[in-house]
Amino acid sequence: MTAPRPANHPDREPLWRHVLGEHLRSLRLERGETLVETAARAGVSPQYLSEMERGTKEPSSEMIAAVTGALDVTLVDVAAAIAENLRNLRPSVFTGPTCRAAYALAA
Repeated sequence: MTAPRPANHPDREPLWRHVLGEHLRSLRLERGETLVETAARAGVSPQYLSEMERGTKEPSSEMIAAVTGALDVTLVDVAAAIAENLRNLRPSVFTGPTCRAAYALAA
């Protein structure tokens, strides 16, 4: 899975919600399911699941848990896969202004 990046900022670290969405979509497609099928099991609307997959929603932890449960994976599995994906990005992504600003805010 390749982490999506905004086209106008190819060197910026991707947003977590974008990487999450791509991962959820890949899990759903691996199972051969439609948005409607997965959304029904998760108790969310197909439109909301689509927005999660496209990274246009900032889903709550409850929504993420509902979708991961419907996909028969744990939150830990998904978080680990996303962390691994981000870790495999080019090192320059993590030295750009976005990442430095995040570290400064965390300090």
